[in-house]
Amino acid sequence: MERAALRGRLSWQIAGVDELVDETARVKTIVLDVADWPGHRAGQHLDVRLTAEDGYRAEREYSIASAPGEQVAITVERLDDGEVSPYLTDELRAGDALELRGPLGGYFVWDAEDGGPLLLVAGGSGIVPLRSILRHRTRNGNDVPVRLLYSSRSLEDVIYRAELDEPREGVEVIHTLTRTQPPEWTGHTRRVDADLLASVAWPAEEDPLAFVCGPTSFVETVAAGLVERGYRPERVKTERFGATGGK
Repeated sequence: MERAALRGRLSWQIAGVDELVDETARVKTIVLDVADWPGHRAGQHLDVRLTAEDGYRAEREYSIASAPGEQVAITVERLDDGEVSPYLTDELRAGDALELRGPLGGYFVWDAEDGGPLLLVAGGSGIVPLRSILRHRTRNGNDVPVRLLYSSRSLEDVIYRAELDEPREGVEVIHTLTRTQPPEWTGHTRRVDADLLASVAWPAEEDPLAFVCGPTSFVETVAAGLVERGYRPERVKTERFGATGGK
């Protein structure tokens, strides 16, 4: 109800496309020029609407990839059977325009005063809102300790790979590659399960704040595993594909 009511108060507006950045072979970040942007919080999302020549409209939600105070950006993975993502990743060009509204969402968000320690767990393009959280922490000079566990199919599928590889004090990034690994790979090669969570999760006694984003089964497995480890359910924030993944 809250999300529907919020949408009713937001107006659609036209945003210009400033830049498109290739993240992987199937993923692009779209940097937008939004004239009437009220500002967003780390972890929020927005709606994108495309209108065909015959009047048919398709709407999808996408997580905001940029931190509060940065230029608005979304990161889109092309889905072969999608209505919106193939256009955004294959046909859209700098100088084009998109119709959008936002920001949306008030649950899956992190503000500096929320503290930590933070445990961020991402599956595939579920990294997008977590990147916003990481960038927000850096921009604010916050020293809350962070561990990011990121599950990808292969090294080539790691979104924001160069950015995540940059050393940041107080931030530990742990990768697991579930399908294929390069010959020199020494990291994890398994799906995220109870044993992997046990090896990376903050102790429950520290009352961590967890953000989990990815496919539904992935999110449910991780969230249940954290609660079993003693995490307070209200401190485990979840976002599933379908809400922010789009097509």
